[in-house]
Amino acid sequence: MRRYGKNPDEDDIRVRPNSRGTRPRTTIRPKHEDAAEGMVLTVDRGRLTVLVDDREVTAMKARELGRKSAVVGDRVAVVGDLSGAKDTLARIVRVEERRSVLRRTADDDDPFERVVVANADQLAIVTALADPEPRPRMIDRCLVAAYDAGLDPLLVLTKSDLAPSKPLLETYGTLDLAYVVTNREDFLTGGVDQIRERLAGRVTAFVGHSGVGKTTLVNALVERQRTTGVVNAVTGRGRHTTTSALALPLPGDGPEGAAGWVIDTPGVRSFGLHHIDPSRVILAFPDLEPGTEECPRGCSHDEKDCALDAWVAAGHAEPARLDSLRRLLATRERREGD
Repeated sequence: MRRYGKNPDEDDIRVRPNSRGTRPRTTIRPKHEDAAEGMVLTVDRGRLTVLVDDREVTAMKARELGRKSAVVGDRVAVVGDLSGAKDTLARIVRVEERRSVLRRTADDDDPFERVVVANADQLAIVTALADPEPRPRMIDRCLVAAYDAGLDPLLVLTKSDLAPSKPLLETYGTLDLAYVVTNREDFLTGGVDQIRERLAGRVTAFVGHSGVGKTTLVNALVERQRTTGVVNAVTGRGRHTTTSALALPLPGDGPEGAAGWVIDTPGVRSFGLHHIDPSRVILAFPDLEPGTEECPRGCSHDEKDCALDAWVAAGHAEPARLDSLRRLLATRERREGD
């Protein structure tokens, strides 16, 4: 074997060509100042549908974004072929700062957060009054997630022709929740104006168990139809028919050509709250929040030294409001079926 000394610059040395070219690597990323702005409508196996002006463009995430992902509702910068024609592909080169993020975990002991939607203003919690039976613990968990994300919760009760709504509404009376009550006839006759008024000019994410009528409601609100299912007669649970989140425009005129946006999400069987910070949930209770100034550091608001008890005793807030707060915070330690 031939050996070379300190100076191997000899003509007979073979140099293997660089298959990646000779351009040196750089950490400077292009700014893409000419990129078009769009909104992510849906994500499916690495391909994203982005609304750019009035066109739906298929795009993929640029490698330079690294592990940062885009989700439904994100505002993104897109380059490449933006015609929206069949078999064309654009690139998402930037995800703009989010004004809100709705998150959940698979369960309370799962540390991995999943971003459900971005940039929503409102969370519509869809619950059937019967078939399947309402699950208050699930409602509580969705409320906590909404408060943590800074979203306005909207309770949507369906199938009121099968059971009365009053008992369930009384459970949440002290929270001053916005709510609407619907029945099957409303969907069949298009009488969902009371819900549409609550959605006007806003981006609303819809969540709920499978079988509660969430997608049926969305179909009644928008012009685009999604597949619906039925409740299993044996288990009393619905079947998953919505497999990916999808943003749909409400018919009408608005700043971006729509009167508002509805984001239909897949039916969930659990809503983990491992990521929830109790100090953010208290912000949804403006009558109680000032009372936390005297709480010990790291107070869970449900312990012996919590200052909220004295705050309520002094007449600054109703006892029922404190009970509601503590019930919501306790959902992190309770299973949804408890």
